[in-house]
Amino acid sequence: MRKSRLLTNRLLKKIALTFSLLVILMGVSYIFTTLYFTTKHFEERSQKLNAELANHLIDEKFQGQSPFLENGEVNRPLFGDLMHDMMAVNRAIEVYLLSTEGEVLYSVVLSHDSPDDPTTYVDLDPIQAFIASKGKQYILGDDPRKKGAKKIFSAAHFNYEGKEGYIYIVLAGQEIDRVASTLVSSYFLKLGLGASILAMLFVLALGLVSFWFLTKNLRSVIQTVNRFREGDLNIRIENAEQTDLSILSVNFNEMADTIEKNVEEIKSVDLLRRELIANVSHDLRTPLSIINGYIETLQMKNSDLSEQEKNKYLNIIKASSDKLARLVAQLFEYSKLEAKQVEPLKEPFAMVDLAMDLVSKYQVLGKEKDVSIELKSEDSVPLVFADISLVERAIQNLLDNALKFTPRGGVISLAVASDSNEVKIGISDTGPGINEKDQQVIFDRYRRSKKNTSNEGLGLGLAIVKKILELHNTTISVISAPNQGCTFEFHLPSYQVGAT
Repeated sequence: MRKSRLLTNRLLKKIALTFSLLVILMGVSYIFTTLYFTTKHFEERSQKLNAELANHLIDEKFQGQSPFLENGEVNRPLFGDLMHDMMAVNRAIEVYLLSTEGEVLYSVVLSHDSPDDPTTYVDLDPIQAFIASKGKQYILGDDPRKKGAKKIFSAAHFNYEGKEGYIYIVLAGQEIDRVASTLVSSYFLKLGLGASILAMLFVLALGLVSFWFLTKNLRSVIQTVNRFREGDLNIRIENAEQTDLSILSVNFNEMADTIEKNVEEIKSVDLLRRELIANVSHDLRTPLSIINGYIETLQMKNSDLSEQEKNKYLNIIKASSDKLARLVAQLFEYSKLEAKQVEPLKEPFAMVDLAMDLVSKYQVLGKEKDVSIELKSEDSVPLVFADISLVERAIQNLLDNALKFTPRGGVISLAVASDSNEVKIGISDTGPGINEKDQQVIFDRYRRSKKNTSNEGLGLGLAIVKKILELHNTTISVISAPNQGCTFEFHLPSYQVGAT
């Protein structure tokens, strides 16, 4: 019990821990996703708001002043003043002068004399796309100060006295990156320790309550299984088909029904075993007592007994010994049939011929009891396909049973008839019959009718017949009523030419 509870608690803890980790993972994912799309939204809005910045710069600063000197060099004083004025207003802005090929001609944020400059060219495709859309599209361009990085920008084309190029303004330079990084760290700290933690705790608490509610059926199933394991075989999961775990619940109930049925069968077998012991003790004790008693008589009065009396006692001893041998043989035969150690050797044979042989043999025994034994057979009965020795044994047991209970002057009939693709065999007698209640148990091992007061054996004969017919995949039935005789019937498959 303790181990079962430990396993159950471990399972629930694993599920709860997994759920908690999922909630935390979802919270962290939400923070990163929100930050990512918030940043993108901010960049898009900033780019659209500053889309005309490059054009304004050209219109204002290039009036009357050339961006290039007469010798073709960049007018650095002009761009220096221009860029310093722009960057003084907004330090996040970085202004670049580009050639028509995208070469960075000048910028105050780059050291043009150093060979280690990150880049000397900017991809013009994003710039031309931006100019074509008039700044209405969200487009990222190259960051001249960091190779491979992409930034929001504003750009415009200029043509002054035959000199062409582009003004390229990065709207979020390295300075704003540092500030943004600081803000992000602060944002994470506040959001992570504040609102996000509170939100996750709330969701976690709500989730655990939901988890407790959702696992209610699981806990009920576990409790039912534990009670069943402890011996309450009648416990079942109520409304199994309507629970959340319907498949598991229905299968458990079916399994419990099967186990309970098997337990009842085991109890029944145990009861029959005890009946066997009682019947064996009774039926074996009688012939043994007779044998023992008459042997003692012969030993004690041997000299006083006549030869006729001695022969009488010896015949009684022999009859009891024969009875004892039959009982032991029946027990041995039934045990082999029940253990399925007998394999039928099926072959085609004439059922009528076998019936005639048996009737002729039992007519001799019938005369001793003044009982008539007759054969009823149709003119044309097909061959049967069965084990002839086992079938003979079954009919012998039925005839023995009929002879045992048929009174003097009675009649026993062995009937053989064709029935569709089968051959029907019936053994009838004019005995006292069997009531309906006893008909249900006469084929059980070691069971016999309560009205049977005969000491002629254990009552294994009919049980052996049933086992033999089961080996032939057929059954036996009884038709009887009190004081109206009894008829036992069974069918055997007829032999089909060419069948194996």
